[in-house]
Amino acid sequence: MNVALQDGLARLEAQVCRDLETIAHPRADWLAPVLGPDGKPALDVLIAGAGQSGIATGFGLKRARVDNILALDRAPAGEEGPWRSYARMHTLRSPKDYTGPDLDVPSLTYRSWHEARFGVADWQGLGMIGRERWAEYLLWVRRVTGVPSRNGCELVGLAPVPGQRLIAASVRTETGDETLYARKIVLATGQDGMGAWWMPAFVAALSPHLRAHAADPIDFEALRGKIVAVLGAGASAFDNAATALEHGAEVHLFCRRVSPQVVQPYRWLTFAGFLRHFPELSDEWRWRFMAKVLGMREGFPQPTYDRCAAWAGFHLHGGASWLAARESGSGVAITTATGEFQADFLICGTGIDMDFTRRPELAAFAGNIATWTDRYTPPVEERDDRLGRFPYLGDDFAFQEKQPGLTPWINDLHLFAIASTMSQGPSGSSINAMTTAVPKLVRGLTRGLFEADLTRHWADFQAYNVPQAVGSLLA
Repeated sequence: MNVALQDGLARLEAQVCRDLETIAHPRADWLAPVLGPDGKPALDVLIAGAGQSGIATGFGLKRARVDNILALDRAPAGEEGPWRSYARMHTLRSPKDYTGPDLDVPSLTYRSWHEARFGVADWQGLGMIGRERWAEYLLWVRRVTGVPSRNGCELVGLAPVPGQRLIAASVRTETGDETLYARKIVLATGQDGMGAWWMPAFVAALSPHLRAHAADPIDFEALRGKIVAVLGAGASAFDNAATALEHGAEVHLFCRRVSPQVVQPYRWLTFAGFLRHFPELSDEWRWRFMAKVLGMREGFPQPTYDRCAAWAGFHLHGGASWLAARESGSGVAITTATGEFQADFLICGTGIDMDFTRRPELAAFAGNIATWTDRYTPPVEERDDRLGRFPYLGDDFAFQEKQPGLTPWINDLHLFAIASTMSQGPSGSSINAMTTAVPKLVRGLTRGLFEADLTRHWADFQAYNVPQAVGSLLA
């Protein structure tokens, strides 16, 4: 970075500080320490996940004067989220002018950071934001907003604290296990936060050296000269196909539909009315919209297709669902709807199975987390068992009990991840919805903290006796 641009970034950071100071109203502290069983003040909010959603949530809480917070992430510093792991696209799919973690503070936007870092002309010539640049920007946001964070920490258990409205969070670190206590928990745990990456059982049964999920670590260099079969035609399936092609593989991508889905429903719904008010709709309308959106899956943009089509070794098979697979010689024989196919390696771009029991932090109470199936019965023509397994969340993103009274404490667990979508629309992990979803989540968290302290606030108000004016005639 040249000196002028380095100075530009320093000036931007000074502007961020000034902007946050300028809009800091109301400034008054309003939370009192709550001691945990260890005799130390419990956190007001513990955030599991320090990627874009976790950091934006932490920033929103700090703006609401909720400072006793902590964001945890199991990844090393700089590796949070998908951007430097299983995200294999070259750029974000969101347009470069979408805002997100900045929460409407202009000096915190990606554009402001990019212009300060690389210059105005570079921004003007930019097509889409590179995923590595986005990861770098997120780390900058975390630093300049001061969201307290710890890496190398994995949330592995949650339980109520007897006799207190607190939650005990079991955390695994490199140096051993520890317990943190918090009044509220936010699960900003990303794509697989309520289940696990899924592939057909007949693929999962194959030897691990023959198959992988698109979210797995994959040694693409080892696929050079091999025939790779990819199941799925969504954006991540195409990203993995392109990466394999770029490493010298011949790639065959198999699509269940006759033609791949190319319409991106998230582009349609990115308008203020939908993003702000979808969560307020009836269950009937929420189900209808999101069943359509999630049934379409995420369409891929033109550059993603072009990245694959540029290679002579790319082959697209439409109307070719996989029905079975077996090990054959040194590879795999796949039975498809159009016949048998022989491949050396399989990659499944098949998404997530919504199964709460597969998350260690949820397993102990998974059976009492209410799902959409528990709360709403759609018309027969709209039925979708996969979507019925999504959690049915409150208006503050909190879990609801399937059987009231069994685990009432789970109302202090707030989900801000892809699995929030059925209840809240685009929200957790969605850049396009962050500027509306994060403030809604923060309002829900602060509402719960305020209501839990009502008796203290009432007593403080009763005792409040600070005069605004003094004088002999006022005595």
